[in-house]
Amino acid sequence: MSAGELRRPACVAGDVALLDVAEAVAADWSALGVRGSFLARHIDTGEHLGFDVDEVIPLASVVKVPLALVVLDRIARGELDAARPVTVDPAGSSVGPTGLAAFRHPATVAVGDLLLMMLSVSDNAAADALFDLVPVAEVDARLRDLGCEGLRVRHRMNHMYECAAGAAGDDFSLALELAVSDERAGRHTIETLDPAHANTGSAAALVDLVERVWRDEVSRPEATAELRRLMGHQVFTQRLAGELRADTLRVSGKTGTFLHLRHEVGVVEAASGDRVALAALTRADRRAGLAPDIDLAIAAAARRAFEALRR
Repeated sequence: MSAGELRRPACVAGDVALLDVAEAVAADWSALGVRGSFLARHIDTGEHLGFDVDEVIPLASVVKVPLALVVLDRIARGELDAARPVTVDPAGSSVGPTGLAAFRHPATVAVGDLLLMMLSVSDNAAADALFDLVPVAEVDARLRDLGCEGLRVRHRMNHMYECAAGAAGDDFSLALELAVSDERAGRHTIETLDPAHANTGSAAALVDLVERVWRDEVSRPEATAELRRLMGHQVFTQRLAGELRADTLRVSGKTGTFLHLRHEVGVVEAASGDRVALAALTRADRRAGLAPDIDLAIAAAARRAFEALRR
């Protein structure tokens, strides 16, 4: 057993009862063979619980949330028109199973609808079309200007697949095997899984970001309101919302999935007024393209945290 496997998660919480919840979630994840970090924070009271909240991890598609914020910030400042048409040609667009990335013919879509496709169905082609308008370096710099510390944007979405193909050819199962074995060995054959080169963030940085979005404390109110609306349209809700389905609850979020990475960031809002921001960033210790038990573990963590933090 490696030193990484023996290390105990560093749990944080506002009181002993919340610490018990954090430790229970960490134990559940460990039993599944999942490494990761988790943070839940009540937006209005500041009460929180989690573990390894400052660990820097490649974000996969969760990076689309800060990208959307920067694009919406430019729209709000009059520097970009949400109605501007953009043509995406499959011959040169990004890899992905959903949205424009799965199209077979060129399509013209407005900037505002590219944002919807990117956040609702995690469309990689839509994301990279937005990176064409607001380049990676500009997104990263604008996040610094907005005070979003702890988040780094270093590459387009398609670069993840280019790096995987460079290491494993067209064999995605081999790329997954490399990701898992490298995780155990502490090396990074696939560049975009290396925190020094990937789009990265921590659970704490992501919770800070969405909390500021929900409190209208970053960019302009019209930008944050639109980001909240778009995150509320997410189609893939099996992680954060898996055990939080009720007429009295609203869950807004964004998943991130690549090789052994399975993430989610979002906010749970109750009719009672409670608002809890959550981030779950996981790396699976198995060679499996599908892992519904990990999705369920994230869902269970979100439910337990929300129930513990609500007033």
